[in-house]
Amino acid sequence: MKSIQASSTINTKTYEPSASINLRPPPIDRHKSFDEEDLPKKPIITKKANTAPINAISYSIADLQMATGSFSVENLIGEGSFGRVYQAQFDDGKVVAVKKIDSSALPDQFSEDFTEIVSNISQLHHPNVTELVGYCSEHGQHLLVYEFHKNGSLHDFLHLSDEYSKPLTWNTRVKIALGTARALDSGAQSLLTTQGFLKLGSCSYSDEIEVGSLLLTKGTFIRYLHEVCSPSIVHKNFKSANILLDTELNPHLTDCGLASFIPNADQVLNHNAGSGYSAPEVAMSGQYTLKSDVYSFGVVMLELLSGRKPFDSSRSRSEQSLVRWATPQLHDIDALAKMVDPALKGLYPVKSLSRFADVIALCVQPEPEFRPPMSEVVQALVRLVQRANMSKRTISNEQGASPRGDNPDTQDHTS
Repeated sequence: MKSIQASSTINTKTYEPSASINLRPPPIDRHKSFDEEDLPKKPIITKKANTAPINAISYSIADLQMATGSFSVENLIGEGSFGRVYQAQFDDGKVVAVKKIDSSALPDQFSEDFTEIVSNISQLHHPNVTELVGYCSEHGQHLLVYEFHKNGSLHDFLHLSDEYSKPLTWNTRVKIALGTARALDSGAQSLLTTQGFLKLGSCSYSDEIEVGSLLLTKGTFIRYLHEVCSPSIVHKNFKSANILLDTELNPHLTDCGLASFIPNADQVLNHNAGSGYSAPEVAMSGQYTLKSDVYSFGVVMLELLSGRKPFDSSRSRSEQSLVRWATPQLHDIDALAKMVDPALKGLYPVKSLSRFADVIALCVQPEPEFRPPMSEVVQALVRLVQRANMSKRTISNEQGASPRGDNPDTQDHTS
């Protein structure tokens, strides 16, 4: 379960945050997010856009039946809110993942809408978003074809690992959090690519990019995509099972745009609620917003930190809900050390762990208005990685080529 095609790695070395932001929340009095006044107060509503050209291959049902062995159980690799996912291999050796959308999740007379949905999803391009490569709409069936990542999902790595699996190191967990944060923060990319301005994956954060009359540099790039462009895309179904890992363990967020574009998707997701990822306001109103995505992201960060499932009925009642159990302990360094995934075997930088917990505490606050926008989360995680790299270089210079200096996961960073 460990071989895949290589993907682009995350480069954070040249990123310079535009402003210093203190993300440590106080234990009692909560403060609102720093640029909260710039954010909309009402839930984001996705509007229908004019159909753009479809940047994906049109497959026939016969093609996909052949490639999946008639959608055999042996090729079933996952099942989500909108249908089952199968591994498919074509005659030329190409391997893809085929999502067969459950007809019960779709409204009647859906075929025309499906073409527009495929068009919208095919415009999403980002190094940390799973690419849509094809689709099929025949005989009342609707299927989406994605790039395939044989390493499976983050959920599998954290919760289904066997004795032969190598656990994720601390630095890899931080890298996964940063990559998925960037994917969420790029929610407005469909507007940009549809209008032909740029593809998000076509440049690095150190580049200068001209978009219309704006010159975007370094730290302003991601803020422009999420907080200036409209409409934003709310993922609505963010969870560790929807984060796929490539051969270098870089994360690729899947199902992007699916829940936003499918009519009645909210009803399907609400019907499957109770997994521990949903924000409190979603459970009360059924409404998904950018801030409910931030909450779900915080839950995944808790999974990365603790190795626990968001909801685990096999545990004692007080520990079944991961957020409820973990939140009071996030600012207690002794309690935090006991929360860490035992698979790490104590190999993590203490200060990096503490800063990681600070970001979690902000993301999983019960009141949505107190949660930060994803752009602030990205900046905080980038700074965390930069401090780790600086400490690693400092320790390497002091210790030379000693074994301890070569393993950044054993270092107690002090910066």
